[in-house]
Amino acid sequence: MRASLLTASAALAAALAACGPAPAQPGQAGPPVETRAANAPEQKPAFANQTRAPGLNSNTQGQYTTLASGLDHPWALAFLPTGEILVTERAGRLRVLGKDGKLSPAVTGLPAVFAEGQGGLLGLAIDPNYASNGLVYWTFSEADGSVNGTSAARGKLVLGAAPKLENVQVIWRQAPKMDSALHFGGRLVFAPDGKLFITTGERSIQEGRVQAQKLDATLGKVVRINADGSIPSDNPFVGKEGAKPEIWSYGHRNLQAAALDPSGKLWTVEHGAKGGDELNHPEAGKNYGWATITYGEEYSGKPIGDGITQKDGLEQPVYYWDPVIAPSGMTFYEASLFPALKGSVLIGSLKEQHVDRLVLKDGKVVGEERLFTDIGGRVRDVVTGPDGAIYVVTDEDDGKLIKITPKG
Repeated sequence: MRASLLTASAALAAALAACGPAPAQPGQAGPPVETRAANAPEQKPAFANQTRAPGLNSNTQGQYTTLASGLDHPWALAFLPTGEILVTERAGRLRVLGKDGKLSPAVTGLPAVFAEGQGGLLGLAIDPNYASNGLVYWTFSEADGSVNGTSAARGKLVLGAAPKLENVQVIWRQAPKMDSALHFGGRLVFAPDGKLFITTGERSIQEGRVQAQKLDATLGKVVRINADGSIPSDNPFVGKEGAKPEIWSYGHRNLQAAALDPSGKLWTVEHGAKGGDELNHPEAGKNYGWATITYGEEYSGKPIGDGITQKDGLEQPVYYWDPVIAPSGMTFYEASLFPALKGSVLIGSLKEQHVDRLVLKDGKVVGEERLFTDIGGRVRDVVTGPDGAIYVVTDEDDGKLIKITPKG
């Protein structure tokens, strides 16, 4: 009988092992949510929980309400203080979702957009003084003959049945421009002091990749400017010969997420290659490594550069994913509608089609959860609404603007 019991116990253990580790119970930490094999398993994190942090289970379920559909690869959304929602479509259209729930025709007055590959109309930001000046800001890919790059512009938004932009100005242009349709970055974030952060990409091609480490170029950088495009006098490279004065941080790959934490500090998420998506907290003048150090590998399976993940003087990511989730859009959730999510970082996942939740403590990640895995689309942007709901856009041919509220 004892032998039979032991045999049965062994069989049960084997069956459970085959099913993988049990997920975290609500309110408790469990095994990491990522169970796929790493692309670069020989690489080891620089510190505990830098990747595959303990899995969390907040028992959060979402109720999805589609506010707009039929959008052509929407890329960003932003709330006006008057209640309307702005949405960019990568093809080059800016739309207004009115308080009546109706989607406007394309806003007129935009400059020409290079809408090829990953390029198009990208990020959005609302002027902190919108109530008095009506200004909105956006990033877009802009052609210049056979080359192109990321640009930022602003204009006064005039609402109505036929919304339009007036007094449009291009306030910043990436340099040098490249013949590439990839890696434009494109998020915009206003800091509490009124300065404007712009994220860029290094254009993917080898000629652009090396620029991420160069200070005379704005590829693979976080840029910081004044709202009118002028350069803040306290930027880290102001007055340094051979350096672009608008650079805030460098050594980035393709930054498609940026948000401020409750203290007003900037955080970003960037795409890795085959592995190596990164969460960073970019600080003035610091080098975040690409492509000298990075996690993951080339799409070909070969090492990236010398295949190293650490080097003196280069910053480590706060967190990285291998395999990638293809992150885009992020928000620090501080509302009360989802109490279990308060204090979390929410990040859109294009590849895995969910919202990734990270919990931070003392600037480090202590837990991860995958939310809204049944949303049914590539999550391109994530925003906390003024009502505490979570709003996302899905990057699809039939893209949607979705409001997420608690289910039940």
